[in-house]
Amino acid sequence: MGMSRTYYYARVSTGEQNLNRQIEAFRKIGADEKYIFTDKMSGKNLDRPNYQILKNSILRPGDTLVIKSLDRLSRNKFDIKTELEFYKKIGVRVKIIDLPTTMVDLDGQEWIIDMVNNIIIEVLSSIAEQERTAIKKHQAEGIAAAKAAGKSLGRPTAEFPVNWDEVYTRWKRKEISGNLAMKLSGLKRTTFYKLVKKYEQDSKWI
Repeated sequence: MGMSRTYYYARVSTGEQNLNRQIEAFRKIGADEKYIFTDKMSGKNLDRPNYQILKNSILRPGDTLVIKSLDRLSRNKFDIKTELEFYKKIGVRVKIIDLPTTMVDLDGQEWIIDMVNNIIIEVLSSIAEQERTAIKKHQAEGIAAAKAAGKSLGRPTAEFPVNWDEVYTRWKRKEISGNLAMKLSGLKRTTFYKLVKKYEQDSKWI
């Protein structure tokens, strides 16, 4: 087995955000720049290229993975626990700078550190997921508020043309064909029949 190494992983959610704060924290504890891996992607899942390379192709038993905070690993509670259990199983130690107990090395007292870390990880992983759920809730509330205010967030709703009542009535009485009705109302076939359905559901025709 080769010499064990320490690797570092930093993540921000978007390209506009900056990785410097996390990388500076790594430098302060002696990180070698060539062992720092970064992604600019959401923490909603684990499908991040550099993280997957680090996890599946580089980390070996005896190595250490350092992250700035637990939510840099993921914002999903299940994923956090799954990843931590995976690393424990293969013999990779995970250190979290914002969790000082995970940074401590005590020979012969590893069980105490593990016990404390498990409690902290359980609490913080729950918080990370709650924050993500809250963000999704706020987004949904924002969309609902926009809809209530009459703002269009998707494809524009088809409007009834000004001559709709006349054209529709003549078409319904079979005085004109569907093609002529579409031509007179200036509508495409799909839109015409969509408006027919809506009009009839609203019980507005005579």
